[in-house]
Amino acid sequence: MVNKKGIIGVVVAVVVIGGGLTIRHLNADSSQSATKKVRTINVAHTQNYVPYDYVKDGVSQGYEVDVLKAVDKLLPDYKFKYHPTSDEDLLVGLDSGKYDVGVKGAWWTKERAKKYILPKQAVGASIIGITYRKDDNYKSFAEFAKKSGKLVPISPQNGQYAVVQAWNKEHPNEKIALKSADQFTVGDAYNWVLEGRYDAYFDVKVNYQNSVVKSNGAYHSSADKLAYVPYKGIKTYPIISRSNSDNTNFSKEYDQAIKKLQKNGTLEKLSQKYFKENVWDFVGDK
Repeated sequence: MVNKKGIIGVVVAVVVIGGGLTIRHLNADSSQSATKKVRTINVAHTQNYVPYDYVKDGVSQGYEVDVLKAVDKLLPDYKFKYHPTSDEDLLVGLDSGKYDVGVKGAWWTKERAKKYILPKQAVGASIIGITYRKDDNYKSFAEFAKKSGKLVPISPQNGQYAVVQAWNKEHPNEKIALKSADQFTVGDAYNWVLEGRYDAYFDVKVNYQNSVVKSNGAYHSSADKLAYVPYKGIKTYPIISRSNSDNTNFSKEYDQAIKKLQKNGTLEKLSQKYFKENVWDFVGDK
């Protein structure tokens, strides 16, 4: 005869032992989760490029900085640490691995994409257009092109050069005479337009606002002589160092986070806060 009490005892023992194993397994998972290391992402940013990236009262601020802070909140496996620096030191730090990410209102270029990791999702956009003499009263970039106005020469290494090239390719009957030149200061460009040497300067809207519109701008005294009309928005990207192999995975997680921020309206909200308009509306011809 089978001893029922013996069978019951064995079953109870197995359940207890199994339960013990389960409890120990859960405790092990919990312990692993608690001790999982959060990776620090060192973010370098330019410190005077208002309103993209700057420092105020010792705190890193600006549109791109705030977008990355929102990304950080969506990525629990990472902690972002911000480092204000110069444009040159930002790139040197990315090359050496001192920084993982750099933001400076950077456009996508072939050279940049080869040297660094540029994620698929942009962090923002830079509105570009023309600064011209107010009396010429251009209503659009297209009107300027039709009138064949003289554009201040652009360095071929500058992303603006590629934008004008693209316009000429898409508008063969309204080409802009594109001349190349070495680097020059923004001040030179404004002076050349004011003097009549050239009819317009292909300018980033923020630069025009900071230099001409603001009361403390270097060319505010010429605000009644100059005007600006936007053309389109050029996407800006965080530059990610290739020195750490883990940055490839980080780039993919960044992309997913940006998609969420775009969908929930955070990017538009931050754009309105810093630019007083939605820069994403300009991504495309105007």
